[in-house]
Amino acid sequence: MLHQAIVQKEAKRESTSTSAIITLYATQMLLFIPMIRILSIMFALLIATPLSVADQGDKLPGFGEGNSVSLNQEYFLGRAWLMSFRRQAPILEDPVLQEYMENLIFRLAASSQLRERRLEVVLVENKTINAFAVPGGIVGIHSGLISKAQNEAQLTSVLTHELAHLSQRHFARGLEAQKKSSAASIAGLLGGLVMIAAGAADAGIASVMGGQAAAQNSQLRYSRQFEKEADRVGMQNQVNAGLDPGGAAGMFTVMQKASRSYGSRPPEFLLTHPLTENRIADTKNRSATYPRRIYEDNPTFQLMRARVDLSFIGDTKEATAEFRRRRARGGRNAVAAQYGLILALTENGNLTEARELLKPMREFAPNNIIYGLAEADINIAAKDYETAITQLNSMLSLSPGNHPITMSLGRAYFESGYYSKADKLLSRHARQHASDVNLWYLLAEVQGKGGNILGLHQSRAEYFMLNGAMKQAIEQLNYALPLATNAVTIERIHTRIAFFHNLDRALRNFG
Repeated sequence: MLHQAIVQKEAKRESTSTSAIITLYATQMLLFIPMIRILSIMFALLIATPLSVADQGDKLPGFGEGNSVSLNQEYFLGRAWLMSFRRQAPILEDPVLQEYMENLIFRLAASSQLRERRLEVVLVENKTINAFAVPGGIVGIHSGLISKAQNEAQLTSVLTHELAHLSQRHFARGLEAQKKSSAASIAGLLGGLVMIAAGAADAGIASVMGGQAAAQNSQLRYSRQFEKEADRVGMQNQVNAGLDPGGAAGMFTVMQKASRSYGSRPPEFLLTHPLTENRIADTKNRSATYPRRIYEDNPTFQLMRARVDLSFIGDTKEATAEFRRRRARGGRNAVAAQYGLILALTENGNLTEARELLKPMREFAPNNIIYGLAEADINIAAKDYETAITQLNSMLSLSPGNHPITMSLGRAYFESGYYSKADKLLSRHARQHASDVNLWYLLAEVQGKGGNILGLHQSRAEYFMLNGAMKQAIEQLNYALPLATNAVTIERIHTRIAFFHNLDRALRNFG
C-alpha cells in the first residue's frame, strides 16, 4: 500500500525495529501502569476528532478509585496501541469489507455484556487465520480468517470469543492475577501476543514461550480459565445475536485442517488459543444444549469472502481464471463466484463482460449496495464518470452517510477532476469517520489536486497522527499555520499543535 509505505518511511527516523518498539511498548504498559493515566489525559483532548471540531472542550476522563485498570484507561490505552499497530501491520484498505465487518461487530456487541462499546475494527491483510481483541475495544481481524471461514456463523464464533475477552475484562483481571508474578514474565506474555497480532509470529512465539516458562502454574490456570470463559460467553452471545452456536465447532474443524496444511506452524489464532480435544468436545457439547433450528447463512458474507480471495491473487488474469472455475462448479457459492469474477474482470479491463454478468444480479436485487458499487466501479474504470457520479449520488440519497458509497463517490469526483466537490464531500464525511486513515489520505490527495493547500496539510496531519508519526503531524500543522486566514482557524491549529506536542511527549515516555 502506497500510503502505508509513505508513513513507514517518514516514521523510520523515530523508531528502531518493529519488534523492539512492540516489546518496549508492552513492557512499559505493564511495568508503568501509571503512565496510562498520562496517555489518557492526552487522548481525552482528541478522542479521534478532526481538526474542525477539536475545540469542543478539554474535559478529562474519570479514572475511578483503586489499583485496577478502568474502562476509560483501557479505552485510551487501546488507541495508543492502535497508533503503533497501524505503522507496523499491513492494513486492508477496502471500504466495502470494512463496513460489513463493522456492522457485524456492532451487531455482536449489541448482544454482548460489553459496557464500553466504543469499538475500533481493524482489518489486517494477512492470509493467516487470526483475530484479536486489545483492551479498549480494538478488534482486529486477519483477512485469512474471513477467507477460511465457510459461513458467517464460523466467522462470528471467533469474533464473539474475542469480544468476550473484552466484556469479561480479562486484561484488567489478568493484571490483578499477575501481581504475584514477575513483571518481566507479564511483559513477555503480552509483548508476544502483540507481536503475533502484528504478524511477527516467530518473534512473538519466542516471547510467549519465554513468558510462559517464567509464569507460575496458577497464572497459567487462570489463563486457561479465561479461554474457557470466553468460549462459553461467546457462544451464548452468538445465540443472542441469532447466529448458529455450531459455528464454533465448525470453525475448529477448519482450524484443524489448516493446522495440518501448515505443518509445524499452526494458524496464528491457535498460538494464543490452543485447540485441545477437551476444548473441541466442550464446544460441541455446549452447542448441543441449545434448541435445534435451521440457520441460513448470510449471502453477503460469501460476497465478502470473494473480495478477500481476490485480494490474495496478485495477477488479474489469474484471478479471472480462478473465479471462472469457481463459477463453473456451481453450488451455493455460485453467486459469490460470479461477483468475484465481475470484480476480477473489472480490474483486468474486461468491462463489457463484467457488465453482462452484473446485469442479472442488479435486476434481481436493484437495491443491493454491493452490486451497485460494483456497477459504479465498472463505470469509473470505463471513465464514464458522469454516469458513476449520478448513480452514486442516487445511492447516497437512499443511504445517507454510507461509508463505501461516499468513498466511491469521492474517488469518482477525484478521478473526474471535480476536486472541490470531492473535498466538500470527504471533509464532511471525515467528521463522522475521524479515525479512518484511508479517508484522510484520500482527502489530502483531493485537496492537493484542488489547490486547497491549507486543507492538505491539515488532513495530512490527521493521517500522520493516526499512524503515530507525531513529528510529521506537527510539521504539517506548522506548514498550515501561515496559510490560515482567520482567527478561528489559527486558534484551532494552535490548539491542535499543542495537543500533538503533548501527545508526542506522552508517547515517548510511554514507549
